Amino acid sequence: MRKNVNLLEGAILPSLSGLALPIMATSLIQMAYNLTDMLWIGRVGSNAVAAVGAAGMYMWLANGIATIAKMGGQVKAGHALGAKAERKAVGFAETALQFGIVTGALYGIIANLFAHPLIGFFKLNSPQVVADAEIYFRITCGAVVFSFLNQIFTGIMTAMGNSRTSFLATAAGLVINIVLDPVLIFGIGPFPKMGVMGAAVATVFAQMIVTGVFVAYAVQDQMIFCKVRILKKMDMGSLKEIIKIGLPIGIQSMIFTGISMTIARLIAGFGDSAIAVQKVGSQIESISWMTAEGFGAAVNAFMAQNLGAGNKERIVKGYKIAIGIEVVWGIFCTFVLFVFPGVIFRIFIPEAQVLPMGVDYLKILAVSQLFMCIELTTAGAFSGLGKTIPPSVSSIVLTAARIPMAFVLMKTPLGLNGIWWSISISSILKGIVITAWFLMYLDRKMRKIA
Repeated sequence: MRKNVNLLEGAILPSLSGLALPIMATSLIQMAYNLTDMLWIGRVGSNAVAAVGAAGMYMWLANGIATIAKMGGQVKAGHALGAKAERKAVGFAETALQFGIVTGALYGIIANLFAHPLIGFFKLNSPQVVADAEIYFRITCGAVVFSFLNQIFTGIMTAMGNSRTSFLATAAGLVINIVLDPVLIFGIGPFPKMGVMGAAVATVFAQMIVTGVFVAYAVQDQMIFCKVRILKKMDMGSLKEIIKIGLPIGIQSMIFTGISMTIARLIAGFGDSAIAVQKVGSQIESISWMTAEGFGAAVNAFMAQNLGAGNKERIVKGYKIAIGIEVVWGIFCTFVLFVFPGVIFRIFIPEAQVLPMGVDYLKILAVSQLFMCIELTTAGAFSGLGKTIPPSVSSIVLTAARIPMAFVLMKTPLGLNGIWWSISISSILKGIVITAWFLMYLDRKMRKIA
């Protein structure tokens, strides 16, 4: 069975779908991965969810650093493959992996050295929540290098037109996580009851398994990975090009996380249960944004290869088809979150006093799902054309607007719901702005391609 999809020739919809569907399935598996954690942690109690939610913010921050190598390596490798320059593609893949290992190891060291003050930023109310958050933080962020490698492998393979391996690797991690979560959290058989620590250990072990699957594939690959030499001196020229592409998106992701951490601190003023609602609600909401982000990764690879090959018409048609698909998906997600919020939220936190807050969160965020899906797909298209600054600027400015909006709206009768509305409104604006910006850029870019 051929693993690599031909993005340069043939009908666009089957070509794009052939790459996108495994990526979207991978995103859904990743969503199931996170929801499995929330399902079991929720059974421990809302305080445990709050601890994982606070510590998880720093894993989110780490993803921004990993994005530099992932996106830079993916886009540059995609351009090189489209131009039939396989040796350059190997160099970009090699450098991206090396950079990921170095930055992941450094992040893990810093996480363990400064765990207490970093968790203290959230001003959590319960000493037990603080202690659990520090434990989860030290374990998951201490071994974050595996997460870094998994993301970079995924990016390079997507650039190659191979999304199937990422799907299989992530599925293996999901199975391991599903099995280990209840065993380590509640203590089954010979294993002691570990609570939040058990969830962290299960997460890290599952990530290690995913890395193992990627390495097993890389050993057999005959296109790029067979020529990669991790111990080779890092090529500074390739690193500069990777950083040039990846840094704006990495900064965007890290600033986005910093803004979310500030918002989380505001949410904590409404109690630890509010933090738990935000954590669970955002994981439920990921049914739309993780899938859209995965589809955006496929669009990114499609754009990158066809730009390298100078395929003008495929670039334009590919974007139109991608947006059509995401419009349908966004409307579906809005319907599900708005019509069934109570049924869905109760699965994860059954506590009656928390449920009304969860229902409000899902209904308010449902309003913006269509715009968020369009934003993420368009950002992938922009990045695939080598332009990562416009989507980063749009995202940073409008996401930052959440903070003043939240300050104002939370002091109205909306209260906590005012914070949820600040998130939803900014997502709507981001979808509108980035799409208008991209269409103007695309028109100019296509005029320049002979």
